[in-house]
Amino acid sequence: MGGPAMTAVDSHAHIFRRGLKLAPVRRYTPDYDAPLQDYLDRLGASGVSHGVLVQPSFLGTDNSFLLAALGAEPERLRGIAVVAPGVAPAALEAMDRCGVVGIRLNLAGAPLPDLRRGAWPACLDRVARLGWQVEVLRGSRDLPGLVEALLGAGVDVVVDHFGLPDPGQGIDDPGFRALLDLAGSRRVWLKLSGRYRFGAGQAEAAMPLVRAAFGLDRLVWGSDWPHTQFEDQMDYPGAMGHLHRWIPDPRERATVLVDTPARLFRFSKPD
Repeated sequence: MGGPAMTAVDSHAHIFRRGLKLAPVRRYTPDYDAPLQDYLDRLGASGVSHGVLVQPSFLGTDNSFLLAALGAEPERLRGIAVVAPGVAPAALEAMDRCGVVGIRLNLAGAPLPDLRRGAWPACLDRVARLGWQVEVLRGSRDLPGLVEALLGAGVDVVVDHFGLPDPGQGIDDPGFRALLDLAGSRRVWLKLSGRYRFGAGQAEAAMPLVRAAFGLDRLVWGSDWPHTQFEDQMDYPGAMGHLHRWIPDPRERATVLVDTPARLFRFSKPD
């Protein structure tokens, strides 16, 4: 592996700037810039060597800003793109060469797609052939059905933000409990990220359960920088601090920060 020595991987961050083409339907429009250099500065200040950039929902399927960043830092960065199900195979292959390692289904507040019909089966087959993952953002209630459909399509699945259990139910959310059962497939990974997106104290209550169900080798950490819509509640050191409290043992933390994401995001070749 070229580039800097791997000290840690931030598996979930976004970059953008004002003036980019926005998705016609979106839940949020930022009024500030989150450029690549600002993100790299935060990595350096926190001793994090590598990062995974996730296409933000408000940029839709125009991944050009993301791809430009991957081209600027090909050794340090990987990307998760957003695509339409009818995307051309050549477009996926071109993104693969740029350092994209998966696609994201950001379904927060969106209609649920039928992943077994229409253009989706062919798209997911192409994703599987590339060895990519599918990253899913959705509340826990709907996650089990989505994850089962994706596993049936032959792709590995990465679930964002602890699976977003319902704030009122927390770890008793039936969807969250079903997600823990799906961890037994060993083809589902969970991101320890975005604790502020699903209620105070929920992540701390969930940690023993997700650790027992998934194992450290199926958990990765993400800063969720720049913490869109929660910018006044979190910063980069704070996000890292939560991980240190969740996993205080440095050897165990290295599994989540280095070993697991290195394989999952193809910073190194799988064993």
